[in-house]
Amino acid sequence: MSRSEPIHDSPTPWVNKHVRDYVESGGRKGHRWSGANTLLLTTRGRVSGKLFRTALIYGEDAERYVIVASRGGHPQHPNWYLNLRRDPAVQVQVGAEQFSATAREAQSAERERLWALMVSIWPEYENYQAKTQRTIPVIVLEPNA
Repeated sequence: MSRSEPIHDSPTPWVNKHVRDYVESGGRKGHRWSGANTLLLTTRGRVSGKLFRTALIYGEDAERYVIVASRGGHPQHPNWYLNLRRDPAVQVQVGAEQFSATAREAQSAERERLWALMVSIWPEYENYQAKTQRTIPVIVLEPNA
């Protein structure tokens, strides 16, 4: 991902404002949201090839970041998740820190452990899971060296 490429922020108005505040303040505004920490995730569109950015609640596991592809319990996965399944090379901003990372989906026992971590951070994830038949993916973001 080139820093000169335009990035398209979430079209959802409140998420777009959150991302804009986060970027414009260098992470001072928006990192903490509704009692949880958030990061900015940039993925490459699987169809368009464009860069897309959204804000997501995160947890930490060792030196990795953990996010949840909940989409509020919607029956379909969020676009950012579908994008990173196609291309796991992502850009991340946590507060003022920006870095490239590789995304992967947690599986089996690791998923269960990280799901519990994320539910402890944002209990609403349990309600989201109850609303949908899909298993909500838990994603690990591993910073590149």
